[in-house]
Amino acid sequence: MNALALASRRHGLWALLVALVVFLLALLVWLAGRFESSQVQNTLDRQAVSAVNDVRSGLNRNVQTLQAIFAGEPGPSMWSYQASTVLREHRELLRIEWRDTGLGIRAHADTPFRGAVFDRLGREHTLGDVSLACATARRFSGPAYSTSYFLPQSAGLGIEVLELCMPLVSAGQLSGYLVATYSLQDMLGELIEGGASRGVQLAFTEADGTRLALHGAVLRSNRVFTAQHLLDLPGNTLVLRIDSWRAEPDLFPNVLTALVTGLSIALLSVLAMLGKDMRRRLRAEHGLADALAFRKAMEDSLVTGLRARDLQGRITYVNPAFCAMVGLSADELLGTSAPAPYWPPELVDEYQKRQAIRLAGSSPPRQGFESVFLRKDGSRFPVLIIEAPLIDATGIQTGWMSAVVDISEQRRVEELSRTSQERLQATARLATVGEMASLLSHELNQPLAAISSYATGSLNLLPRQDGLHAELETAMRRIAEQAERAGRVIRSVHDFVRRREQDRVPVAPRALIDAVMPLVQLQARKLGVQVETVCAEGLPDVLCDATMVEQVLLNLARNAMQAMDRPEIVRRKLVLKVVLAPSNERTIHHAGWTEFSVADVGPGIAPEVAAQLFTPFFTTKAEGMGLGLSLCRTVVEQHGGFLGFDANHPQGTIFRFTLPVAPP
Repeated sequence: MNALALASRRHGLWALLVALVVFLLALLVWLAGRFESSQVQNTLDRQAVSAVNDVRSGLNRNVQTLQAIFAGEPGPSMWSYQASTVLREHRELLRIEWRDTGLGIRAHADTPFRGAVFDRLGREHTLGDVSLACATARRFSGPAYSTSYFLPQSAGLGIEVLELCMPLVSAGQLSGYLVATYSLQDMLGELIEGGASRGVQLAFTEADGTRLALHGAVLRSNRVFTAQHLLDLPGNTLVLRIDSWRAEPDLFPNVLTALVTGLSIALLSVLAMLGKDMRRRLRAEHGLADALAFRKAMEDSLVTGLRARDLQGRITYVNPAFCAMVGLSADELLGTSAPAPYWPPELVDEYQKRQAIRLAGSSPPRQGFESVFLRKDGSRFPVLIIEAPLIDATGIQTGWMSAVVDISEQRRVEELSRTSQERLQATARLATVGEMASLLSHELNQPLAAISSYATGSLNLLPRQDGLHAELETAMRRIAEQAERAGRVIRSVHDFVRRREQDRVPVAPRALIDAVMPLVQLQARKLGVQVETVCAEGLPDVLCDATMVEQVLLNLARNAMQAMDRPEIVRRKLVLKVVLAPSNERTIHHAGWTEFSVADVGPGIAPEVAAQLFTPFFTTKAEGMGLGLSLCRTVVEQHGGFLGFDANHPQGTIFRFTLPVAPP
């Protein structure tokens, strides 16, 4: 009894297992059919969306084409010719009309592909639809569509049509309307791409499902798949419906799928029996893979390039760091020998001799040696190479192992250190210049004061003779003025070097120009330069240290005249100009700015010179110190302004600087 009960239980379990497998196979067949049906419905939905987009795009293109008929304000005859051309190119259009503001017909054209569609009932009975469409167009200020209506034809037939009204505006005034009549059936055939309408039936319907127009072959099958999408037009809304007659999913492919699934279950059962034998192998493989992965991770994490070569000089191994250095993949490097693809062409002979010595058995220095490698993009970079013999487990040398370190960053740091030292030296020279300027300002004040005193005393001792006295008095007065001016310059330089607060007062821009004109005219006569001053009317005073700003103007003017001192420049002209500065990102932070400019017709400034023109101690003159423009920029920036230059078209350079307007 026990054996029979055990056998009965075993058969019951097998029967339950078979029933479960059969149920799963049937469920798989049913789910496959449902999935196929959903795929068909999704495809049809996408076709509906694509068809609506095609119709909307076609109508928009037609609007642009109809608008082009009125380009150039054509007459009725030319308009009729252009309208007929549009009707021949667009079968979906039945009639195009040109109407005045009262909706009276000025001109019209009918499609050549069928008889006049309005001959039977006339155009007057459709005037209500046209009026509603044009009223909607006026409200939208653009094209509008009417509701569709049925238009009877001969032999008991008819077509469903749709009116388009587009207002015509000339010089901002309504001048008339363009009315176009569409055939809904032809819209389905002409405006929808062939891929979206193949194998389906297209129809325009109303919201309640009433079919208005139909296009496509009438097919029949045991199931109909339907998709609908709204076509929203200005003034009207239609529903585009797509019907697809397709058979239910075939049972035969799904049965095959079920059989394959059953065989797969049997195969899985066999594979399960082999699982125990594979687990041991997998454990061994996992251990080996972990060891290899750990070794690979160590090699890949190195920033030092590793390269192995055999005794013949062929590369047998490179790590990712080495590949990244030279820009070549491991496949491009493995197996290559001299000359290596990362050797610079001009150093190939030297490197081959060095490798020959290495392969001959000479041990390389343990501290390494420097070399130059070539990247794949053609750039060169310095490296430090440390080589050692490659010994296998039996103690036999099989090649050479090299550690390659990219020392480009080290060289860059050394270059930065050198540049910093040069800047420190330049700063020291500037400090020395400041001390010299301070010393000179102190020492020259007394001789200049003596010159001014002697000039004043000479004026008092001159005999009173009308002509001679006037000329000598003028000369001595000029000597006294220039001595006093030199004293002011020296005091300003002294204050500038000592970083004292300069005395800034409101000064008229014309006064700054007039103050430097005697010295500018003196040098201009020597060099044959024509000087022109332009000062806008009504300019406000500027807040500045007049002495320092005059020196900036004088320095810029002298540089400009010296730039024009060339034999090939015949007409030498210097323009000093003062205007209100335009508002921009450099001047917006202040209430107002005045712009001074010095323009010449010299050869201009080369790009390599322009990059370091304001750098201290940089000069293109044999006798220059390279401090003039640097000090000028410092003076202007201490006033809050900006000093820069631009090209003077067609020739020359314009230096501009800004000064703040004095507050009222």
